[in-house]
Amino acid sequence: MSAAALEFARPMPLIRLGGEPFRQRVVATEAERTALAQRFSLVSLDRLEAEIELVREAGGTILLSAAFEAEFAQECVVTLDPVRGSVSERFQLRYGPAEAETDAPDGDNDPAFEPLAGETIDVGEAVAQEFFLALPTFPRASDVAVGAGAAETPGESPFAVLARLTRPKSS
Repeated sequence: MSAAALEFARPMPLIRLGGEPFRQRVVATEAERTALAQRFSLVSLDRLEAEIELVREAGGTILLSAAFEAEFAQECVVTLDPVRGSVSERFQLRYGPAEAETDAPDGDNDPAFEPLAGETIDVGEAVAQEFFLALPTFPRASDVAVGAGAAETPGESPFAVLARLTRPKSS
């Protein structure tokens, strides 16, 4: 993604990282929230803030640990009315040179690996992407039931319909 397209850019120069963890709070401005809402097809993004920590690791990798909170509104998939929502999540990403990916742990609980491109890590874009992954896939207003009657009265199975179609007709 080009630098112009990053709505919540917070590049952290790697030169700022020493032996101690680097911590920072990042908060999306109103303009950034509006641009992110458009990018993620949200009705609104009222709040997005994160606490991040960057730690240099052995082998030249850098671990990003972050916790973020967001308040937003999405369209109900049934009525298209706004549905309010909030998320509070934690995540970790490991950054390093592309060749370090083969050395990265690959267990289920290990952070995903991101190759370093340049001398910065964009922690804002990392938060934005993780926020998007945390959004409800099919938001629905609490008073809307989808297919309420369909589950109670099961229809004829597709196999029964097929069997009826393939039976010879009686004269």
